[in-house]
Amino acid sequence: MAAAAPDLSDIVLHKAARTLEVRFADGSVFQLLAEYLRVHSPSAEVQGHGPGPGVLVGGKQAVAITGLAPIGHYALQITFSDGHDSGLFSFDYLYRLGREQDTLWRRYLDRLAAAGESRQA
Repeated sequence: MAAAAPDLSDIVLHKAARTLEVRFADGSVFQLLAEYLRVHSPSAEVQGHGPGPGVLVGGKQAVAITGLAPIGHYALQITFSDGHDSGLFSFDYLYRLGREQDTLWRRYLDRLAAAGESRQA
């Protein structure tokens, strides 16, 4: 089991840049694109209902974040401009997305290319 992430200390939505800035108590700061968050949503719609790589979501390059709602002291519900809002992004998951951003993004782009899909709608 992975260790828990440090406490989340701040969240800033940069609407014009379509990024979510997340800061953690250990000093880590991550700039997460709305598109990156959307295609890595923890929802069953994206992650699938079983083991495996989940559903490949393309065409989200222009997606924006239209809403943020805290869920207790452990997660964030993000609403995207395409209407997707069913994934609860735990603070641990946001930390993982930040720490592994380069690897996860490259893997996503490789999967898109292999499937002949595009980031554009």
